[in-house]
Amino acid sequence: MTQELNFSGKTVLVVGGSSGIGNAIAQAFRARGASVHVWGTRADAGAYGDSPDSDLAGLHYAQVDLSSPASIRHYQPAFDRLDVLVLSQGIVLYDRAEFQPENFRKVVEVNLNSLMDCCDRFHDMLQASAGSVIVISSSSAFHSTRGNPAYGASKTGAMGLTRNLADAWAPEGIRVNGIAPGMVPTKMTKVTTDHPKRVAAMCSQIPLGRLGSTEEVAGVALFLASPLASYVIGQTIPVDGGLTLR
Repeated sequence: MTQELNFSGKTVLVVGGSSGIGNAIAQAFRARGASVHVWGTRADAGAYGDSPDSDLAGLHYAQVDLSSPASIRHYQPAFDRLDVLVLSQGIVLYDRAEFQPENFRKVVEVNLNSLMDCCDRFHDMLQASAGSVIVISSSSAFHSTRGNPAYGASKTGAMGLTRNLADAWAPEGIRVNGIAPGMVPTKMTKVTTDHPKRVAAMCSQIPLGRLGSTEEVAGVALFLASPLASYVIGQTIPVDGGLTLR
């Protein structure tokens, strides 16, 4: 472990850290010494026993309703300092459900609006620690998402929010950056990754010729939160095997 990637004594909150990419990021910070808190949708950590991409061992769990700004605003943290805020929340509705206005708003509320709610809630703590915010967007921010207008719009919006918060908060010592994962097998992407023909079609579009892993996304999060990225702000880094190059 290099000194730059040692997060001992640091406090990290991963919103959406109960499963998938967020969970891999949470465990990566924990493995490097951080005290890591995660937010999820279920009542307690034990409720994730049936989830194959959840590992909550050693993490501090809290249930928070991200569709409710009041829930975020009134959350009382179990920590008194925050060094890294990772925003990995996200939902998607399939079968063209997002074309219905009420469903469009539901997705945008979680995938975009709650990002700002979380940033506002923890702004003062991040300013006090000269901390870092990492927004998990998607490679969908760079191209259309046929059948999922709310998901695509919200992830594009997340990338724009990353730029604007970085510009506004840099003078306060807060660095804001983002990650845009490509196709990574998680609970959310099972609609594609559980079907070999769909996987083969996707891999044919990826220069590296394979899907990514949650650990590969987590590695970029560690970099962005570390002193190695001390002069990086406002960037959303694609971690997609080259998908967005074409």
